[in-house]
Amino acid sequence: MDKWTYKPAADTQLQPLERLQSTRREAGLVSVGLHAVTTVGLRAYLGAYHRLRVIGRENLPRQTPFVLIANHESMLDSLVLISALPLRLRIETSPVAAGDVFFTNAVSSFLSAVFMNALPIRRKGVTTHALEDLRARLVEGRGGLVLFPEGMRSRDGKMLPFKSGLGNLVAGARIPVIPCFMDGPYRALPFGCVVPRPARITVRIGAPLSFEAQPNTREGWNEVVRACEGAVRGLAGDAARGG
Repeated sequence: MDKWTYKPAADTQLQPLERLQSTRREAGLVSVGLHAVTTVGLRAYLGAYHRLRVIGRENLPRQTPFVLIANHESMLDSLVLISALPLRLRIETSPVAAGDVFFTNAVSSFLSAVFMNALPIRRKGVTTHALEDLRARLVEGRGGLVLFPEGMRSRDGKMLPFKSGLGNLVAGARIPVIPCFMDGPYRALPFGCVVPRPARITVRIGAPLSFEAQPNTREGWNEVVRACEGAVRGLAGDAARGG
């Protein structure tokens, strides 16, 4: 019989507000229940108002860890991707959100953390420490991440170049990256728009990518980014062709 060991939660020593705004935060029983309730409500809303369609569900992971990546064109993007996940995985998955938008005060931090299970990343001056926390979460199998490698929302609906932070998270590790392309969120809620429009949203999910053999170096990160951006743009091409 394996020897039982006790490992405290990574956020045990943090104060309440620090815990909400930390990349080391772990979900409790109450927040897990709220994540499930929120997901059911999101699915109902997206299905009824945006006629959400998911193509390639068979490519979704069956277990953690994983990183789900996609183009970023709307405030709806995270909601769409987490709604596409099976409920069990959704509860274990955290969208990586802009800390300077969703974690600016106690109220926004509480809503983002407790209802969405989002983890903050500061877009200006992303720290190595934050990326190391997220990588450790993945390597230790403590859930999945939803990430937008462009680093910011598109202002015109066109994809921006991917940033190297994604490579830092997965290079040299057994963490599948699942590329996705979303068509419709920009029409539904473009930059500067407050009230969503009833545009149809379609998500295309590609085959998982593996970067275990890629070195965890600057060169390796760049290779990860090139492969991932190419996969997402390939799915965009499929969408344009109607495939």
